[in-house]
Amino acid sequence: MLVSNILVIGGSGFIGSHVLTRLAALAATPGERLPEPVTRAAWVPGALPDRVPGRILAPTRDLRGARHLLPLPVELVEADVHDDATLDRLLAALGEDGTVINLVGILHDRRGTPYGPGFAKAHVALPRRLVAMCARHGVRRLLHMSALGAESAGPSMYLRSKGDGEAAVTMSMLDWTVFRPSVVFGPGDSFLNLFARMQRFAPFVPLACAGARFQPIAVEDVAQAIVNAFGNAETIHQCYDLGGPQVYTLEELVRLAGQAAGHPRPVMRLPAALGRLQAMMLEHAPGGPLMSRDNLDSMRVDNVLHGPVSPVLGITPRHLESSLAEVLGRQDRSARLDRWRMRA
Repeated sequence: MLVSNILVIGGSGFIGSHVLTRLAALAATPGERLPEPVTRAAWVPGALPDRVPGRILAPTRDLRGARHLLPLPVELVEADVHDDATLDRLLAALGEDGTVINLVGILHDRRGTPYGPGFAKAHVALPRRLVAMCARHGVRRLLHMSALGAESAGPSMYLRSKGDGEAAVTMSMLDWTVFRPSVVFGPGDSFLNLFARMQRFAPFVPLACAGARFQPIAVEDVAQAIVNAFGNAETIHQCYDLGGPQVYTLEELVRLAGQAAGHPRPVMRLPAALGRLQAMMLEHAPGGPLMSRDNLDSMRVDNVLHGPVSPVLGITPRHLESSLAEVLGRQDRSARLDRWRMRA
């Protein structure tokens, strides 16, 4: 059994918070006798011994935004992971038997060819730098979050950048594992909760790409798959598509979100030209984009799996409809509590 220090990049985000919670539950209790470490000489590439979490590092740009992680036995570090010197120090703190989990991802960026500078920085440059830093410090284990449909020649900037970042990982000599989820739902998601909020105020929902198909998966299931793969040698050099048990069109998901929120509204399908005009306007919404033309480009490819989730990951994805009302309700309560805390 190998005790592995872990660096979780993007740990304060939507998926990362769930990953950290599960890793912390597995971490060795302080004072407990730890298993004897496996020496480097005994570590045959491709035959990774079972691992348990040791020290867990979670860098974040804003400690206040990560305050929900304070109860966990996790070391929150205020740091910019896009700075080489900072990333070098974080990797050095892991030791050779360390593990890096990269969960960084953004949904929107300004236009660019083949993608905008934000996508290039978060989805491509960061994985490349992580691969180089891991090699420099002898850290072999890297778990990387990509996206279903990621492809260097994909139809959208998002998918192209995710594809290039994934390629940087899979072409490396590291003991990598890649995860490619469909749309992820859960408390605080930026997809179903957005459509639920829209239907509280709008008399109807104008919807582009209404027939686009998705296979939503719960954030808890994605996090558990990552944690299960962490110490499993069978997952080395494997890419795993992640999705729930059922496929939905975008229109069906919008209707389900409205019904679960208690404010179902009629859905008006938009033709392609009007849909792009709407997306262009929503790119400039106050507080940040709600939808973009690049999102529409991503929907040109069905976001569905070609088979079941691999049993190696040890998860049974839950049904969306069995938990949707709870997810939206929990998000409402969480938002209210956050407002009360800010006032206090």
